[in-house]
Amino acid sequence: MTLTLALTLAACTAAQPSTAHQPEPQPLDWRTLEAPLLVNHVQITTRDRFVKAGEAYFDHESPPKWIIFQAVPVPVPGEKEDPHYAMYVAKLTRDATGRITGIDEPLRISPPGSANTCGWFDPVNPSRVIYGSTIEPPSNEQKSGFQVGSRRYVWMFPAEMEVVQQEVFAVADRAGGGAGPRGPAREGTMPSVLFSLPNYDAECSFTRDGRFVLYAHVRDEPTRGRPDADICIYDTQTGEHTPLVVADGYDGGPFFSPDDKWICYRSDRRGDDLLQLFIAEIDWMDGRPVGIRREIQITDDSAVNWAPYWHPSGKFLVYGSSAVDPQRHSNYEVFAVEVDPGKPSANLRQRRVTFAAGADVLPVFSDDGKLMMWTAQRGPMVEGEPKPSSQVWIAEVNPAGGFAKPGTLFDNLPNQRPESAAK
Repeated sequence: MTLTLALTLAACTAAQPSTAHQPEPQPLDWRTLEAPLLVNHVQITTRDRFVKAGEAYFDHESPPKWIIFQAVPVPVPGEKEDPHYAMYVAKLTRDATGRITGIDEPLRISPPGSANTCGWFDPVNPSRVIYGSTIEPPSNEQKSGFQVGSRRYVWMFPAEMEVVQQEVFAVADRAGGGAGPRGPAREGTMPSVLFSLPNYDAECSFTRDGRFVLYAHVRDEPTRGRPDADICIYDTQTGEHTPLVVADGYDGGPFFSPDDKWICYRSDRRGDDLLQLFIAEIDWMDGRPVGIRREIQITDDSAVNWAPYWHPSGKFLVYGSSAVDPQRHSNYEVFAVEVDPGKPSANLRQRRVTFAAGADVLPVFSDDGKLMMWTAQRGPMVEGEPKPSSQVWIAEVNPAGGFAKPGTLFDNLPNQRPESAAK
């Protein structure tokens, strides 16, 4: 899945060298600039409820009905802020026309005190979710890494982190057996470990048939003095683990392509903390993965590129990037990049998607391609805080725009990647 949300958001809020001689750019009219692709923006989570929230994913219904996300709740007066993300599910609310207006009361599903990340809905069993969780409060001896220049990245790898599963929803039985319509989310359930391995395991998602789980696993020995993760697949039927991407440099944040033939992910393969995007073709044999056939690098520049996610067409990825501010890393925006295994990375066309100040990261699409959800710092600012908090946003895909017509997304446009990001 993606690396923990704290990575980019810490990068966007950490102390910086003085920039008094560098005037801040004027805010852009992001609604107008994003309108060719995204319309009817709605802020889904808010600062009055969550100190910060993000890394949200839709369920697999069309149109989607629920989201799963991680967040730090606003503490009760007199209590301290939780140092770890909790996992939540929430039902989307809609008006009479079917347009999303927000969410119902979110339900916290993770155990108290635990650290959690990377939730995902089971595409077949409508009552179950998976996510990374320590279940118990993690120890203080957490491994962390990644720093770009003077910026502090808070990217934690709790050794207790496991991929867990949880029956969250009440599901009625259909006549004749089988799972029926999903009911309300239930309180009081507890997650169980899906599989147990030493070290950090998280960033998980399913194949479309719900059999295979893609995940990142931190190996025993560090690389270049820091934790190093590989990408693997777990077979829920046989219990077998198959390594897919095993290379020095942290590889993670993987997702299956819509046809389950490829995966996308980000990597610190060069060891310079400037994450780049890759795709790899899975070698399936008799319906089971045995490795990868080929790996293709999608970006190769001087920006931090991460959290890639497939469009349902499979023709392009969306991702978060520091390309608009590669020196200070104070602003991340969502970009789209075409996927064409026949082209070198330098020839892959790109297009900027978001235009707001602060972090716009972790973009995902609904399965029907009609909605994009992401984490943004573009809402109201709380007095005394330096910038808007990170919260979840959803926008509709403009039915006349490129997201709705993937074959035309990059037509008649200059490559919108800033020249300053070229390697």
